Amino acid sequence: MSRIAYVNGRYVRHAEAAVHIEDRGYQFADGVYEVCEIWRGKVVDERRHLDRLERSLRELSIAMPMSRAALAQVMREVIRRNRVQSGIVYLQVTRGVARRDHVFPPAGTKPALVITSRAVRPEVGDKAAEAGVGVITVPENRWERVDIKSVGLLPNVLVKQKAKEAGAKEAWFVDADGFVTEGGSTNAWIITTDNTLVTRPAEHGILAGITRRVVLDMIEREGLSFDERPFTVEEAKNAKEAFITAATTLVMPVVKVDDTVIGNGHPGSFASELRSKFHEVSELEPV
Repeated sequence: MSRIAYVNGRYVRHAEAAVHIEDRGYQFADGVYEVCEIWRGKVVDERRHLDRLERSLRELSIAMPMSRAALAQVMREVIRRNRVQSGIVYLQVTRGVARRDHVFPPAGTKPALVITSRAVRPEVGDKAAEAGVGVITVPENRWERVDIKSVGLLPNVLVKQKAKEAGAKEAWFVDADGFVTEGGSTNAWIITTDNTLVTRPAEHGILAGITRRVVLDMIEREGLSFDERPFTVEEAKNAKEAFITAATTLVMPVVKVDDTVIGNGHPGSFASELRSKFHEVSELEPV
């Protein structure tokens, strides 16, 4: 079966999907995106993802391409046409198509919308979680507005490639003060030797991850000890456990930071438990 994409009002074969060469997302990275997990035929945390999409668009003064209800319906139709039961749905909104000029295009320029969906085998992520993953650390070099989920991801691309070449899954950015900010596509967490979960506040310097928010809900539900603060690379290397979170990884145990093995080198009980209970707490909307 051919994959189907939604591109600016039309459902088209994925292999034939295209955008105009003067789409501002292509020329200026002038746009935003969201990725939702699809789990057992349900969209995970759709409400929160669309809340964040609307916020990102407001921060960049880009209009919603359609009503929120219509956008949710198109998402579901793309998922249905691709027959995805477990996987992801990707949304991208740009400022639209206009003559190349750094300033905003004329009023009335319609935002461009692309939505795709694809299947992902859940056992692949589960297998990775059973072994745990490694991360490397790199200097923070991104613009300050990383709270906006922009398609301008070149620094992230470069560090993710660097991580791959080092045999790691992720790269953690480290700010000028030596504190971990976040990963190339994930939020960063540690668990201290006194069983306190720690992650950086999402007020500045990181993206407010939706999966991160669900983990915070689980922490509250389970009555776990939690400290929302920055942590250093050294503290991470001496932690009892570490893990990363994102819609594409859920809760993924980290067993190595740079060349340092975390704990006993195996996924810890806290991260594994949070992963196993994740969908008990996340919001699930049927397709």
